[in-house]
Amino acid sequence: MKRETIIVCGSGIVGLAAALGLARAGFGVALLGPRRLVPAAARDEYCPRVYAISPASQQFLEQLGVWPMLDDGRVTSVETMEVHGDADGQVTLHAWQAAQPTLAWIVESSELERALQQAVRVYGIAWHDDTLQSIQGGTVSTAAGRTHAADLLVGADGAASPVREAAGIHKAGKPYGDVGLVAHLTAEYPHQHTAMQWFNAYGVLALLPLPDTADGPQVSMVWSMPAALAQSLQDMPQAARDQALEARLQAATGDRLGRLRIRSPLLGFPLFMEHSAMIAPGVALVGDAAHRVHPLAGQGLNLGLGDVRALLQALQDKEPYRGVGDLRVLQRYRRARAEPVLAMRLATDGLHSLFAAPATPWAWARNAGMRLVDGAPLVKRFLIAGASDH
Repeated sequence: MKRETIIVCGSGIVGLAAALGLARAGFGVALLGPRRLVPAAARDEYCPRVYAISPASQQFLEQLGVWPMLDDGRVTSVETMEVHGDADGQVTLHAWQAAQPTLAWIVESSELERALQQAVRVYGIAWHDDTLQSIQGGTVSTAAGRTHAADLLVGADGAASPVREAAGIHKAGKPYGDVGLVAHLTAEYPHQHTAMQWFNAYGVLALLPLPDTADGPQVSMVWSMPAALAQSLQDMPQAARDQALEARLQAATGDRLGRLRIRSPLLGFPLFMEHSAMIAPGVALVGDAAHRVHPLAGQGLNLGLGDVRALLQALQDKEPYRGVGDLRVLQRYRRARAEPVLAMRLATDGLHSLFAAPATPWAWARNAGMRLVDGAPLVKRFLIAGASDH
């Protein structure tokens, strides 16, 4: 009996994890995407993009054999989470409140990619350094003029997914009109493995703990703010921009981490909420190709890795007479992801809308709600458990 072939289109974190998971499960798999190998990072140099890895995602990466390949010195545990409202509202979550050693781990995008690329090479997974051109039945055509037979095509090729477009999978969503500004900062005081978030007039500010550098304690900033405000900062000369951003950081955070100084380039990316039908005959989407949520909960990559886990489970549980591209099998995958993806989309979109409303009654209600949650241990345990499962 001919062995079925699965092609994973996309060579980022989610695509690499999908190919590795499929190979370890015994499926015939190949990668299709740019092959840009990530070297080991230099000391005190950190990738501008970092992710908060949930316990569920950490366990999955452990099962793939990837987690032990990460450099321990570049992985930071999050033991406490502080969320500050735009008045006196505050919620503080501790890992011990849910009997967990940690809430999440902060890892650089490049470190995850490096470890996954190494694992893919160890497994001998075929990697075509090419891009998708079109899909015709079970044949994939590439930009280099090659064709590949695929019983299942997995689209892990990002928010502008060529696989989604070629397969005619419907996508809907909206732009938030916000931009996420990211940079690494040197703090005056140690972060003590605490992730912090502020909702304020400038948007949603998150500071994530990173390893210390020779300059002192380090945190990663992700500040979601209105596009016009972000553009005005990005258009400034560097010295003036750093000064203005540091002043706004001080105003937003008070003296929580003391003086904060910019120690890396400032990058920005527009924010969207998007969702799709996720499947078509012989095609399944995962990660940003399937959906995007507001980054205020830091769950984008965790949702993508959750997609990969669910797709693997659906393929492993299928009846022997069904192929990997069988629509019935793929519908099971979509059903498995419908609730967690919708729940995260509603939660992040709802929080964004709630704190975007400046009216005084809303301000009072949202901060009162935060104070109520902060005094309810059972609710905190529920929130921690929910975030851990993604």
